[in-house]
Amino acid sequence: MKQYEHLFRLFFTHLEHYRTGLNNLNPKELYEPENYILSLGGKRLRPILALIACDLFDKAPDYALNSALCVELFHNFSLIHDDILDQAPLRRNQATVHQKWNSNIAILSGDVMLVKAFKVLENYPAEEFKQLVSLFTQTAIKVCEGQQMDMNFETADNVTVDDYLKMISFKTAVLLGCSLQMGAIHAGAGKKDQQNIYEFGRHLGIAFQLLDDVLDAYAEGFDFGKMPGGDILANKKTFLLLKALELASSRQQKELHKLLALDKTSSGDKISGIKLIFDELEIKKLCLEKADEHTQKAIEHLNTLQVNQNKKQQLKNLALELLHRNI
Repeated sequence: MKQYEHLFRLFFTHLEHYRTGLNNLNPKELYEPENYILSLGGKRLRPILALIACDLFDKAPDYALNSALCVELFHNFSLIHDDILDQAPLRRNQATVHQKWNSNIAILSGDVMLVKAFKVLENYPAEEFKQLVSLFTQTAIKVCEGQQMDMNFETADNVTVDDYLKMISFKTAVLLGCSLQMGAIHAGAGKKDQQNIYEFGRHLGIAFQLLDDVLDAYAEGFDFGKMPGGDILANKKTFLLLKALELASSRQQKELHKLLALDKTSSGDKISGIKLIFDELEIKKLCLEKADEHTQKAIEHLNTLQVNQNKKQQLKNLALELLHRNI
């Protein structure tokens, strides 16, 4: 990430200016939760990708700052609502918005962030605004579709690994593609280049989510910012679980279903037992290989772009750095 430190500083300054403005808005119960979720940090990868793509196609990256802010507002809106749906107590090692306030406040505060995500795009010329909003609305719809698919999976008995990959493509990955394409739109890139930079981001996002699946199960302590083993305890149909169910022997299938039926009072036994079956089937290795496959697809799309080779290599290095996270 060091090669993009100047872009992180540029966005942080813009974000802090935006957050300062929230202090003067009323009612406080609406805007304080927005300021709170934005203060919790995170990698800020999505907004930075908008700046990176703008610069990649030779336009000053500060021109894309409001698109970057749009994506960051939308992402955090979705986190507030996701945490309510998942009844999650922690977000980045801090209390979730609905825990700190209540669910009604969290829903409404998230709603205003969604509206403001569109509003910040008003700063761009009419034709550019039209392209940005068209892309952003398509992306937002897919994110909602992905969230509903994820919820449907909770009660479905026939979810496949391919179903899961489609779901994370919609719920998580398309927003990375959107961020990059927004930057490309600002720089006047052609439609083919826009599509390739979008697909670069989408495949990178799939790889990123697969690594999150691994981290949820295998990260040490609370370094990941969420409760370790949370997906296992919630019986989330992640790549890990679905692949294990696909490959398990009859004995392992029986043991998995027994473990999945355990309640929260047996959380330690449930996590350790399911991870033991994951290890027997080498599921972690298979998940990392699938993440690597999508990272390679991302790089193939990146390689098609006729842009500055040094800038292209920097973006390629970022993709590889994201793949080799601390797992």
